[in-house]
Amino acid sequence: MTPSGSIQDGDVVESVAESFAAELAAESLPTRTLLSASRDGLEARFVVQRLTSGDASTILFIARDQPRLIQLEKLAHFFAPQVQVLNLPAWDCVPYDRISPNGEVMAARLRTLAALLHPADQAPKLILTTANAVLQRLPPAEAVAAGHFTARTGTRVDREDLIRHLERNGYRRAGTVVETGEYAVRGGLLDVFPTGAKAPVRLDFFGSTIESIRRFDPLTQRSAGKEQQLELGAVSEVVLDDAAIERFRTRYLQTFGAVGSSDPLLESVQSGRPFPGMEHWLPLFHDSLATLFDYLPADCELAFDHLAREGVLARATLIGEHYEARRTPEPTGSTFGTVPYRALPPDALYIDEQSFERAARERRSFQFSIFNAPPAIPKGYDEVIDLHGRPARDFATERATRDTNLFDAIVRHLRELLGRKAKPLIAVASNGAAERLQQVLEDHGAEGLSRAETFAEARRLPGVVIVVLPLDHGVIADDGLHILSEQDLLGDRIARAARKSRRADKFIADLTQLAEGDLVVHAEHGIGRFDGLVTLEIGGAPHDVLKLIYAGNDKLFVPVENLEILSRYGSGEEGGALDKLGGVGWQQRKAKAKERIRELAGELIKVAAERAMRKGQPIDLAHGIYDEFAARFPFEETEDQLRAIESVLGDMASGHPMDRLVCGDVGFGKTEVAIRAAFVVAMSGRQVAMLAPTTLLARQHFNVFSQRFAGMPIRVAQLSRFVTAKEMDKTKKAMIAGEVDIVVGTHALLSKGVAFKDLGLVIIDEEQHFGVAAKEKLKQLRAEVHVLTMTATPIPRTLHMALGGMKDLSIIATPPVDRLAVRSFVTPTDPVVLRDAILREYHRGGQCFYVCPRVADQTKLRQDLEALVPEIKIAVANGQMAPAVLEAVMNDFYDGKVDLLLATNIVESGLDIPRANTLIVHRADLFGLSQLYQLRGRVGRSKVRGYAYFTVPSERTLADTAEKRLQIIQSLDGLGAGFHLASHDLDIRGAGNLLGDEQSGQIKEVGFELYNQMLEEAVTELRRAAKDAEQSASSATDWTPQITVDAAALMPESYIGDLDLRLSMYRRLASLQEADELDAFAAELVDRFGKMPIETRQLIEIVGIKQLCRRANVAKLDAGPKGIVATFHENRFPRPDRLVGWIANSKGQMRVRPDHRLVMMRETQSPPERLKAARFLASELAKLAT
Repeated sequence: MTPSGSIQDGDVVESVAESFAAELAAESLPTRTLLSASRDGLEARFVVQRLTSGDASTILFIARDQPRLIQLEKLAHFFAPQVQVLNLPAWDCVPYDRISPNGEVMAARLRTLAALLHPADQAPKLILTTANAVLQRLPPAEAVAAGHFTARTGTRVDREDLIRHLERNGYRRAGTVVETGEYAVRGGLLDVFPTGAKAPVRLDFFGSTIESIRRFDPLTQRSAGKEQQLELGAVSEVVLDDAAIERFRTRYLQTFGAVGSSDPLLESVQSGRPFPGMEHWLPLFHDSLATLFDYLPADCELAFDHLAREGVLARATLIGEHYEARRTPEPTGSTFGTVPYRALPPDALYIDEQSFERAARERRSFQFSIFNAPPAIPKGYDEVIDLHGRPARDFATERATRDTNLFDAIVRHLRELLGRKAKPLIAVASNGAAERLQQVLEDHGAEGLSRAETFAEARRLPGVVIVVLPLDHGVIADDGLHILSEQDLLGDRIARAARKSRRADKFIADLTQLAEGDLVVHAEHGIGRFDGLVTLEIGGAPHDVLKLIYAGNDKLFVPVENLEILSRYGSGEEGGALDKLGGVGWQQRKAKAKERIRELAGELIKVAAERAMRKGQPIDLAHGIYDEFAARFPFEETEDQLRAIESVLGDMASGHPMDRLVCGDVGFGKTEVAIRAAFVVAMSGRQVAMLAPTTLLARQHFNVFSQRFAGMPIRVAQLSRFVTAKEMDKTKKAMIAGEVDIVVGTHALLSKGVAFKDLGLVIIDEEQHFGVAAKEKLKQLRAEVHVLTMTATPIPRTLHMALGGMKDLSIIATPPVDRLAVRSFVTPTDPVVLRDAILREYHRGGQCFYVCPRVADQTKLRQDLEALVPEIKIAVANGQMAPAVLEAVMNDFYDGKVDLLLATNIVESGLDIPRANTLIVHRADLFGLSQLYQLRGRVGRSKVRGYAYFTVPSERTLADTAEKRLQIIQSLDGLGAGFHLASHDLDIRGAGNLLGDEQSGQIKEVGFELYNQMLEEAVTELRRAAKDAEQSASSATDWTPQITVDAAALMPESYIGDLDLRLSMYRRLASLQEADELDAFAAELVDRFGKMPIETRQLIEIVGIKQLCRRANVAKLDAGPKGIVATFHENRFPRPDRLVGWIANSKGQMRVRPDHRLVMMRETQSPPERLKAARFLASELAKLAT
């Protein structure tokens, strides 16, 4: 059956689905229909057309996998935004796993089930699920309904009942709400981040009435707008209320009989605590479970994706295999342990494929197929409809042909389509890509290009329309619709979900918060250990102070308003011996460090001045050619990446030699910055040298550069051990003749026999790994050519600021969109989970890293792995191997000759192996936080999702610190994770790499934060005239004003209950320098925690007085009942003439004592009055001083 239709000039005829709908309605659609010649895009268009035309009210579409489900959701929104799309994903863990499904996944499933139970309106519904999800049994309808909660402003809600509801339904209590599924309680406020919401909300209670519901920013914690209604869905499919716990206990014992002395699952659930993986025993928590078909309306139709039925069969087989594996005990003596797992039979939690097919047969169904229509109706179907989908043109030939302009060819093809009265759409991955492609096509003569967000809008617009649509390949439909994908035009693209840009600096704010036991540096007394926040009575009023322990168990108490005199020593314990209170050792070390820092500052200023004096040949390029090249980049650039590219191109066009360092975490896009710079230089007729520290990295860069410059008039060559002597000699001659544009190699590029015709740019990857001689040669090069250096060591932004612009530094702190979406699991060592993880990677054509902490473990581990997964080829790598042998092993892994690399943490940094996307860390509790993070950076670097399994011994309890590290690494999946760790774990290493190893010693002496402050002051000091330098010799880090007013000054526990959060707020408060910052902070306190108590208002007032005292050089202000005494720092006042005149005019109210202290005579009766008087004096002195 083929639809007929004619194409009118300038019009787009009715869609093919509309034609089908008319025919099918007339002929009474049979139950089972095969839809042949379907292609991506046509399936979504067909099903939404059935819904919008009224032929169906609800359709369940079973996708083959989760990425396909996400694609279908976006396609449905494009073709028919009025259709309600519900999403029921599968659990993101294997059957019979020890890990719980992700909370977001369970929440999405429960939201969909709740929407099916209580539809908001009669809008047509498209339910998307996967082959994996459709076999799994679900919580019963009454349990789903009980987990749903709705409230409006002004309604009465018992707050304690609401908190209990949150706890029961899987929400986690936190000090500060940042992630979905968290809630926090403080005073009359309750913060909660509902599942599926774009932002968390803050409920303000007055008694039992919800007075207001406000959205707030999880980064700043500030309110961002009002809401009228709150909707809360459950986070977990297991609800731990009393009835469910009792049901579980009874049935667990009935099913498995009396258990031994220790059953962690039973013990945990009985005490009401969630247990990892407890959802796999879901049937024991309920009287009975439902299936997805139980939730569907009676008239719901089914649509099967291509290969979805095969996916259902494969899933059913996998469930059976995993159940059998759980019933088979692990051999004694295996590395992987013998942890008992009491598995429920498959039919308790899953339906089998026969039950599924029986349920499916009762409903009208459609099966999509990519194959052409068969000559006869196949068995099992009642009818065949041919969708006539055809692939759109792929420009692979033009991309590979050196002398063909790709974009001219694309524009010609678009004109041909318009001439044939077709309707061309170009599907791109993002708005940024749409903007860029439109610009390039218009530069090549394309006219009338427009943009649209929906299919209806695109049909109305004339000419070629660019749309954001997740299609890997284009499609041609019979009605003239012609979709070309970005991949068809430009080659492989990495299509990724857009993610809202978030300010990286906001992640810095709370990262330096103190924890008990941390080493801190007091500017006057040196290194001590933070021992907690305590409340002391000072002058009869309560005051929060930080307790520090020094050598000999000496104690020092620091008022919270003076917190800025403290700095974190750094995260490493190395070099952190405690100082003696009153001892001279600290002052001597500090003076020595200060002297060295002044030398460094002088050197930096000298280098900067010399660079500013030198002239270089400006390198620039016409925008059209550059835009074409940029459009071929298969990723969406991040804001940081674009800024780095602009800075590099600006440097090269400035007329001065560039010397810029680009710093970014593993896989954050530094290489693309280098490639853009190389392109501009090569296209300007000059040559580029790219240096890497190892032959393997040189080869990696050569491959990347060769791919990016394919089809361009740019020749890329390689100089390393991977090329023969004959090829190397030929390349060297070509470099001298100017026939090679870009050469990639190791430090051999710097040897005497290597010369260039016209070298314009040197790119250096990880300069700190080169030897002294190579660094000296590079130092000379910097005077002559543009130099771009890249490092993967995260350098904290505080250090960048301390350098005051001395070094040209670009920090790429934002990962590429979805870059950090590596699914991380912390799990007991379990052979079933490990075998599944390794084979899943193997069967999708990938490779695995298996990392263990000790070389001694590798022999036994290899034997156990070969027994566990005999199907794969395993190689071993460690730092004790001969360099040539190690390089051969790594090359085999890079070339895909090895399936699993069993290595120590030598694979922690450097290599980019796109096919290696599963990481397993053995005994993860023995690794440091930064090591775990760097290891995880090895995977998830290409189109496919990465998986990281951090395994821990099941038979022993982890140390608190190890457990905390693993919790952090599991939670750091989001944006800014690299910065988190740069601040916590990489301080000393990052600074050493930027400033030189000799400076790392000084950092260890005084601590990282204080070092930054001292460096900043030294740079500023040396820039001033000599007399100004002398005046500023008294460093701002050496003192802080001390205010004594006998007033209670603290943030009470009743106001901010979470200790870490309270400390964080104290730290921020102490760092404020300006009055407007203080006002904003006070407003934030009210917004986040409610009305300030009197003690907190007085604390804010004292900090305000401190700010004024700092400006007036007042070191101490003592306010008593009879008056106020001000002590000047080093007995100096900036404007003594003004001060003398002011005292003379004070009518005896002011006087100066022989010890140079200023006394203001004023009687006060209460702390608020004393504060008012102190502010008056500090304010007047600050005015006189400026």
